[in-house]
Amino acid sequence: MNRNKQLQRKTNETDIKILLNIDGKGQSQIDTGIEFFDHMLESFAKHGFFDLEIAAQGDTSVDDHHTVEDVGILLGEAFKEALGDKRGIKRMAHSIVPMDDALATVAIDIGGRSYTVLNLMFKKAKVGDLSTENMEHFFESFASSGKININAKVEGENDHHKIEALFKAFATALKDASRIEHDTIPSTKGMI
Repeated sequence: MNRNKQLQRKTNETDIKILLNIDGKGQSQIDTGIEFFDHMLESFAKHGFFDLEIAAQGDTSVDDHHTVEDVGILLGEAFKEALGDKRGIKRMAHSIVPMDDALATVAIDIGGRSYTVLNLMFKKAKVGDLSTENMEHFFESFASSGKININAKVEGENDHHKIEALFKAFATALKDASRIEHDTIPSTKGMI
């Protein structure tokens, strides 16, 4: 089974190319123009064992909102399309990841419907060059275009640790939920 996808999204605000291989080795080449976001996406690829290439140019001179949003949209879409009809996937999974003082819990359902329940509280407006308020927007954008239910929360003192634990938990839950376990569509509806 070939579960990879290459997509491009070009708007007046961003120009993004993504190449995703769900069954990769965790190799990545990321350049969004937002260094801390790059670091989180590299961590996402590494801990999900996804091969991921992202080249993004955005209006980061305005702020990082559009780039973070559009990367979330395109990455969710690439993930959905790479999964195809979702035959054989586990579908639902969760992950709990600690990082020093932080603890992130993420549960997901690749069930064909998008919904997010997020409990993400940060102390600072930014970590490096990434606006913390855009973390919710990234996960909402991914869930919406990927047709995935994401329920996530993170607690702790250090915002860097909290965001990194969150991306690691998201990656490991997504990898587990997309694992091939059988040869049927995991839904009473017969389709996802």
